[in-house]
Amino acid sequence: MLTSDVVTSDGVTSDVVTGDVVTGDESAATELLLAVDGNSLVHRSFHALAATGMRSPDGAPMWAVRGLLTQLVAAVERIGPTAVVVGFDDPRASLRRDKWPQYKANRVEKLDSLVQQLELAVLVLRELGIQVIVPTGLEADDVLAAAARHASVTAGRTVIMTSDRDSFALIDDHTTVLRIINGGVEASPLLSSARLYTKLGVTPAQYRDFAALRGDPSDNLPGVRGIGPKTAAKLLSALGSARAAFDDIDCGGEHVLRAVGAGALARLREPTARESWSLNCQVMALHDTVDLALTRAGGPGRLPLDSAVVRAVFTDHQLPASTPTALRALCHEQSDGPAVRYAVSGGRGQHQDQDGGAFGGQSGRSGGWRGARHGRMANRAKQASAPQAEQLSLFG
Repeated sequence: MLTSDVVTSDGVTSDVVTGDVVTGDESAATELLLAVDGNSLVHRSFHALAATGMRSPDGAPMWAVRGLLTQLVAAVERIGPTAVVVGFDDPRASLRRDKWPQYKANRVEKLDSLVQQLELAVLVLRELGIQVIVPTGLEADDVLAAAARHASVTAGRTVIMTSDRDSFALIDDHTTVLRIINGGVEASPLLSSARLYTKLGVTPAQYRDFAALRGDPSDNLPGVRGIGPKTAAKLLSALGSARAAFDDIDCGGEHVLRAVGAGALARLREPTARESWSLNCQVMALHDTVDLALTRAGGPGRLPLDSAVVRAVFTDHQLPASTPTALRALCHEQSDGPAVRYAVSGGRGQHQDQDGGAFGGQSGRSGGWRGARHGRMANRAKQASAPQAEQLSLFG
């Protein structure tokens, strides 16, 4: 694998792949699974492209699905997987909400246009030949956990593609996380255990404790009062685990005091502290037994896909400039010209690809639909080639 360093928008130096992950003799023996968080990416595209209001000829909203397709193609071209699985939340049932009614109780109802596109995304991806898993009562995160376990069982490798942090706990020697950030697939960090530690100061094995102590307001899971990410990282670095920290507190708290000081020790001694941590750990635990239904003999999810089907789907979604890249990445068809991979030289944003990449191939916080609001999109589209202009119209 050829890589170059790129500094992401959160200041973390990461690897950007400049060639296929599996090459030569490895390709015949090594399973390389790309596991995609479908809900995360559809939500991201839905909000990023809302101003376009792109609809099908019959009036159905499709802007988020178009964004999902371009991101998927960019990730497949970057990673070079042998198989692709996309997970979605069960929209009708939730085992977690049944057991813990407060889980995500603070969230408002999804807009109809978002619900329609989540449903459409499942249909479109299955039409392409991608393996789509909607586990009964579970979530996309559980599909990603099963994909990480799949890598260990098969002695293969898994790359998890998501914009959420929940999958950080799944990183190990077999699994890395492609964390989608502003700037698109090519500017997003590929997180290993070492890079996660550089970013947060905890190991993947400690991440669930870290998240449980900190809490997750978006899921209506309050953390331990007064314990933020820096204090949580210091505590786990010194004690190894939250359980060890609470056990130390039961014995006087000498080690916790030395690690995080008297103020944090007092907050961790509060009666609700251990209860909050324990509850969050239970809710955040992922189910890794979801059946991915992947076979080495072929079938849904195995690349290459049928080129006629891929061409038809991208035509239906009005993505003509992305079609050659899709055929190359998903169908292994040779294009007229060479593939231009992500050439990175030193700093953030110094990358390029043939199509402009998902989210316009940009880094940082500029662009997106916000560019249209400030009049930048039209000017840049005029200066771009036809394929780049198509991507700019999508992601600015």
